[in-house]
Amino acid sequence: MLAAFATAPAFAQQPPTARLRGTIEAIDGRTVTAKSDKGDAIKLDLADKAMIVAVVKASLLDIKPGDYVGSGAMSQPDGTNNAVEVHIFAASMRGTGEGSHPWTHGPTSTMTNGTAGATVSGVNGSVLTVAYKGGEQKITVPPDVPVVRYELADLSAIRPGAVFTAAAAVKQPDGRFNVGRINVGQGGASPP
Repeated sequence: MLAAFATAPAFAQQPPTARLRGTIEAIDGRTVTAKSDKGDAIKLDLADKAMIVAVVKASLLDIKPGDYVGSGAMSQPDGTNNAVEVHIFAASMRGTGEGSHPWTHGPTSTMTNGTAGATVSGVNGSVLTVAYKGGEQKITVPPDVPVVRYELADLSAIRPGAVFTAAAAVKQPDGRFNVGRINVGQGGASPP
C-alpha cells in the first residue's frame, strides 16, 4: 500500500496531451512550424525516434482479408456502425490500438482496429468485418467515406502545405509541443 502512495505523485505529474491538426509551413531539422486548424501558429519538436506516417489515398478495394485496418464509426440506433473514416495500417503497425474503443467524435463514436475479414457490398455501402481479440464488428462503409493507407516514412514526408495530425502532443512551458508520432498527408490525402 505504501508503494502505491509513493507512486501516486508520478501519475499526477504526467503532462496532458493534445490532439493537433493543421498544415505544415516549414521544417528545420526536427522542428516543424505549422498552422493549426484553428489558425494558431504552432511549433512541433519531433522526438529523436518519432514515428512519421505518410497518409495516402486508398479505396475499400485495396483492403484484403487479413490486412490490419481501423475504422472510426458512429453507432446507430439500430445497433449498426457507420464508418466516417477507414485506415489501412502498414504491416509493421499490426496491433496498434487493437479492439473497439470509445472515440473522440461524440458519445456514440467508436474506433475499431483489427484484422479485416470479408467485405460485402450492400444497399447503403459496403460492410467491412473487423475482428480483434475478444470480438468483431461489422461496419457499414458508405461510398463517400475516406479510406487511407498508413505507410511508415521519414522526415522527407514532412513538406510545406501538407496536412498533419499528432494525437499525443505534449505542450511545453514555452508553448512548443513534443511529438512522438506525426501523420502527414501525401498527394492530396489528409490524415483522418
